[in-house]
Amino acid sequence: MNFDLTDEQEHVRRSVREFAEGEILPHVLEWDEAQKFPQEEMRRKMADLGWLGVLQPEEFGGAGMGYIEYAIIIEELARVDPALALSVAAHNSLCTGHLAIAGSAEQKAKYLPMLTQGECWGAWGLTEPGAGSDASGTKTVAVEKDGGWLVNGSKNFITNASYAGLCVAVAVTDREKGNKGITAFLFEKGMPGFGPDKKENKLGMRASDTASVVFSDCQVPSANMVGNRGEGFVDAMKVLDGGRISIAALSVGCAQGAYEAAIRYSKEREQFGKPISSFQGIQFKLADMATEIEAARLLTYQAAAMKDAGRGVTKQSAMAKLYASEVSVRVSEEAIQIHGGYGYIKDYPVEKFWRDSKLLTIGEGTSEIQRIVIAKRVLNQG
Repeated sequence: MNFDLTDEQEHVRRSVREFAEGEILPHVLEWDEAQKFPQEEMRRKMADLGWLGVLQPEEFGGAGMGYIEYAIIIEELARVDPALALSVAAHNSLCTGHLAIAGSAEQKAKYLPMLTQGECWGAWGLTEPGAGSDASGTKTVAVEKDGGWLVNGSKNFITNASYAGLCVAVAVTDREKGNKGITAFLFEKGMPGFGPDKKENKLGMRASDTASVVFSDCQVPSANMVGNRGEGFVDAMKVLDGGRISIAALSVGCAQGAYEAAIRYSKEREQFGKPISSFQGIQFKLADMATEIEAARLLTYQAAAMKDAGRGVTKQSAMAKLYASEVSVRVSEEAIQIHGGYGYIKDYPVEKFWRDSKLLTIGEGTSEIQRIVIAKRVLNQG
């Protein structure tokens, strides 16, 4: 069993870190305050680096990398700005991922290059006002009409919704069949009856766009059905298996950024005539933080390696997401404690890591849902 990254993977890490520290770090606070980042500029730059098609094959304009490399990219972006990492993760894992898993050959040939080459951002719609943890409770409905589908309803808490060029979303096509009556469709920006709605004013991840999308008598061509009729929910669960690896990696990066800030501050801050890093109380905090981050990283890389090997990862991705996201919250909070009063003001980065970290225990399945998923597997119930 080899725990070392390859030379190529180490190169990926260095490249992302250099980009993040040079292109993103100087603007993190500015983007957080503005609740947006220069999405067109960042989209072009990251597409040129292959980060908007990390997992897709070269034939569709992707970078042809694996989940280990993907986890490294998301982790390194999140180490500097979790909000930007979230937008990249949703683009790769959710929208692009759903098309890659369930899209037809024609859909992949037409739409994947648009996403991988950075022609547009991708969004993904599963959550609704009344369907959060119970995603099978979808109310958005699609009815066959004029050789296509007429869609009505809405989705909320959708990353990249305000400016996404493509959005994969699910709707009920056969109500009596429950979650086997849910189908996925591809919606394109400018399609009549489809568009973004309320942009959310959030606690954290503020630079990452989160908004609702609305379907109002939206006529969708039959060619825009993604996957088979009635299999949208099943495909969405497959998408989330991979997506949770990216959220775990994002959590590791968020925790790492907060931890490194705490290390720096503990060496600089003096009390009672010496750096606070010399006090055992601070040392124990840092030791626990380092240990938990490393454990979270190993769980994440294990799930990523299993995914790359073509193995089922439902339990492993849920474990990684659950543990890493909760570690991110704990580490970020301890980083604030080490900073004392300075940790509570925006001149220091740890308060933002703390605000950003909380979403990670909620998005793509709450911690409670992850525990349900894990329990079913360990009890051989599914």
